[in-house]
Amino acid sequence: MKKLVTALGAVAISATAAHAGGIDRSGQNIGILFEKGRLVELSFGRIMPSVSGIDLASNPTGNVAVDYSQIGLAYKYDVNAQTSFALIIDQPFGAKVNYGPTSTLLGGTKADASSTAITGLLRYKFNENFSAFGGLRAQQAKATVDLRGLAYGPVAAPTLNGYSVALASDWGLGYVAGVAYEKPEIALRVSLTYNSAISHSFKTTENFAPGGSPNTKSKTPQSVNLDFQTGVAANTLVFGQIRWVQWSAFKLKPSVLAGASLVNLEDSITYTLGVGRKFSDAWSGAVSVVYEKPGDRLVSPLAPSTGKLGLTLAGIYTTGNMKITTGINYTKLGNATPYTGAQIPANTRANFSGNKAIGVGVKVAYTF
Repeated sequence: MKKLVTALGAVAISATAAHAGGIDRSGQNIGILFEKGRLVELSFGRIMPSVSGIDLASNPTGNVAVDYSQIGLAYKYDVNAQTSFALIIDQPFGAKVNYGPTSTLLGGTKADASSTAITGLLRYKFNENFSAFGGLRAQQAKATVDLRGLAYGPVAAPTLNGYSVALASDWGLGYVAGVAYEKPEIALRVSLTYNSAISHSFKTTENFAPGGSPNTKSKTPQSVNLDFQTGVAANTLVFGQIRWVQWSAFKLKPSVLAGASLVNLEDSITYTLGVGRKFSDAWSGAVSVVYEKPGDRLVSPLAPSTGKLGLTLAGIYTTGNMKITTGINYTKLGNATPYTGAQIPANTRANFSGNKAIGVGVKVAYTF
């Protein structure tokens, strides 16, 4: 059963890598820290969402979600029999939304936000069963937002129609802490990981404030990951995750908005459950389901969906010191009703339904 962890561990980790849809992009996975020996991993994913609706003027929005790529790099080695180190580079959060000209109420509204994180972790094994780990995370983030369309008021009036803001790249520092329990003879591992919030102070440029704007302060959300896996039969592994993210604490309040936030999101809990199977020394595979309960259907036009249900298929090919994992994901995104202004629901602007996302990914791991 000990060999089962090595054969299927990468599948359990990678089966969720192609999850599509949402601002939470990487899941802040630290699974490489539990791999055997010294290795390096390179991963690439491409996500192709389809998110569209009809505005309240009966005009189609077109597909407002923009395809995007995810890149990750990780390195792990054992310092000694008790201590191991991992360096992880990922892109934890992001958003790309662009409303086409067909929508009278929201046409021209768009947002582009991205982040990159570099995490250094140390793990100490007290014995064969218990370990603790932690480290620091440096994170870079930036964003641009444009508000356009009659939903933000007539062009000639002093409204937000035509407002643009650029939040320049900024670095912030946070930390990671966690504990794990393992029982190698049955491939059991349970780990609990806390990811701290990270504060940013963005140099801000607003077109409604040509004389300059004060910095915009914001925090990317804290989160908790509960991961588990266990062997249930010969060459068969069950795995899963429960991830909580405190999105309600994430706000963007440039000065011109007088205390209002560009985004207002609800806390999320995402559940993943899957099974992995070793077919031969060279081939293994996994299937997993991800679910996130829909929240309030009244959402920001910059994040026009709520909740998701997805299916991921993954396969891994092992040859010598190399493992190649590929995955494909289909996710159904929940229906939502974007709104603008302070009066809810009087200022609902569109109805979004029937949305989805497809993701494909590949990860190459080399042990040396």
